[in-house]
Amino acid sequence: MPLSVIGAGFGRTGTSSLKVALEQLGIGRCYHMIEVFPNPEAPAFWERVADGKPFDWEEIFHDFAATVDWPAGAYYRELMAYYPDAKVILTERDPEKWYRSCQDTILSPAHFEELKGTPYEGMIRKIVFATFQGRIHDHDHLIDIYTRHNAEVRRVVPAERLLVYRVSEGWAPLCEFLGLPIPATPFPHVNTTEEFTGHESLPRVTPGNWS
Repeated sequence: MPLSVIGAGFGRTGTSSLKVALEQLGIGRCYHMIEVFPNPEAPAFWERVADGKPFDWEEIFHDFAATVDWPAGAYYRELMAYYPDAKVILTERDPEKWYRSCQDTILSPAHFEELKGTPYEGMIRKIVFATFQGRIHDHDHLIDIYTRHNAEVRRVVPAERLLVYRVSEGWAPLCEFLGLPIPATPFPHVNTTEEFTGHESLPRVTPGNWS
């Protein structure tokens, strides 16, 4: 099953909501960081990608029709080449709000403590932390990387393949881009900072999850 949608946006830009929205639109299963948790082989696959070792995209995406969020978003250019008919969605939000959301969730010291000693740790270090050269709490550095990444996506992706999107815009621009009717149901908004920090929507990442 080839990917039809590739997410190029960083985590904490509404990617969880976009995943749910794409699945509600009938695109098919959408890969997201959350898909790593129930698949003990996934972290090792992404480490192979990060290390430049042999891999096959079909190994990880064989049951998926779309992907958003990290880790796949770090390789949007490679995925664009491999899936030439796929459309690309760049999710964005206000840079300051993005930074604060990251610090309160995926880049928080408390969250990383949960990752230690799990196969997830190496993948996060090599893909997410490496995106920011390990300086994951440096405000100006993160904002600079974030804004330059978004500008690079705009430069690299042909305009006809790209939607620059904020999930606050709702269904209309997303459905127009994908050529699909607007659902009667409200646009989903999931995995807020409050949900993440309370672990209401995400499984806990502890060594026991990987047995």
